[in-house]
Amino acid sequence: MKPYTSIIKMIGNTPILQISLKKTLWELYLKMEKFNPGLSMKDRMALNMINQAERGGFLKPGFTIIESSSGNTAIGLAVVSAVRGYKFIAVVDHHAAKEKLDIIQAYGGKIVFVKGNYGKGEVAIVEREETARQMCQEIPNSFCLKQADNLNNRGAYIDTLAKEIYKSISKVDVLMGPIGTGGSLSGTAEGLKKRNPKIKVIAIEPIGSTIFNSMGGPYLQSGTGNPVGADIPFNVNYSLIDDHGYVSDQEAFNTCRFFARKKGILIGGSAGGVLYKAIEYASNQEGRGKLIVIMPDGGEKYISTIFNDKWMRENNLFNRKVDAYLEIHV
Repeated sequence: MKPYTSIIKMIGNTPILQISLKKTLWELYLKMEKFNPGLSMKDRMALNMINQAERGGFLKPGFTIIESSSGNTAIGLAVVSAVRGYKFIAVVDHHAAKEKLDIIQAYGGKIVFVKGNYGKGEVAIVEREETARQMCQEIPNSFCLKQADNLNNRGAYIDTLAKEIYKSISKVDVLMGPIGTGGSLSGTAEGLKKRNPKIKVIAIEPIGSTIFNSMGGPYLQSGTGNPVGADIPFNVNYSLIDDHGYVSDQEAFNTCRFFARKKGILIGGSAGGVLYKAIEYASNQEGRGKLIVIMPDGGEKYISTIFNDKWMRENNLFNRKVDAYLEIHV
């Protein structure tokens, strides 16, 4: 292997892990995006959005990048900003994990919290985006990338993540992933459907999210879904999505804890949610097939929440039925 000359050249080409299932002949594969430099799939779109903004003349040396984020996009942007010499400000709410905020600051990024009082399960996307917009108007030489509606978000995955999956696994039958801004799933779906139009794409969102159901509510899964009151992101391409499902906070978080304890795999909340639904889906299929799951990030950024017993108890998140189900099928 040749040495890399920049950390951003290490973005992409993440490993794929196969998980054995007990009750089905279907093969389950996990695209482990935690192995990107910023520890999530969001590195891909952070790099592409900055590259395209530079090419378009919107970003110039010494500029400040401002972005609304639950954490992972901000980390990716902080990484690339550090390499390219930009200042970076992340606009966040209380939903962002402390570990994510610490990482952003470690890369030299600054944190701005939105104002207001929000419940534990409320996500302040609308307020974050409005705060970022106002800051871009007030701060000279600043630029907002607007990940939710920036097509370079989706474009980052069409010929990277999709291409990597296609090269690694022949004849994938189903792609499943969490959906939030829509960039990663829609982009990967577009890239794979160009190569294999028969592939089925399934989107998973938290119970309470409004991408496929306008009657939403609070949820604790971070970086996935769309809260009540927020517009559906422009990057959500419904024409590429064949089916969808919902996952509870209990299912998502207990799956994370199960795989850490039983399989030595540390994953984040949205990854836990889509993995639970993937196991459920594959275990109910007849015959043979191949299902690949986008695993957005690792669990290292959720030690104080998902992997903290006190936090789990305070939020009534323990559910032994989830563990029992996984014991039977994995």
